[in-house]
Amino acid sequence: MNELKSRALKLLARREHTRRELAGKLADHGSPEEIDVVLNELARAGLQSDARFAESAVRSQAPRVGTARLRQVLRQKGIAPELIDAQLAPLAGDELERARVVWQKKFAVPPADAHEWARQARFLQGRGFAAETIRKLLREPLP
Repeated sequence: MNELKSRALKLLARREHTRRELAGKLADHGSPEEIDVVLNELARAGLQSDARFAESAVRSQAPRVGTARLRQVLRQKGIAPELIDAQLAPLAGDELERARVVWQKKFAVPPADAHEWARQARFLQGRGFAAETIRKLLREPLP
């Protein structure tokens, strides 16, 4: 049990992990019951927090990606839907501005034809920006 906790602490010392990530990384080193006990203990002590992980992930990735991409990443990491909604709520109003910053770094020139418009739209869509946001941005790229 101490070895399991030690492994978990070493992982957490490097970066934040979700409960699901830690459980997966510890799976080869203990039984599910032992892992659950260790993870509960770490959560009670405040050493592991899904909320802290979500906040950190959103803060680091939000300037480069859209809300849809952030939601997908957090869901894949095992964050609860209500926690995802709480973390993404403050970003709702500034998605167009974040998309504009990403677009300007990559293109900086409005699309000249339909082919270029589609190329720029695909790039932004790949970054997780909403279709409505992309249409607004490419219709009026420069403020």
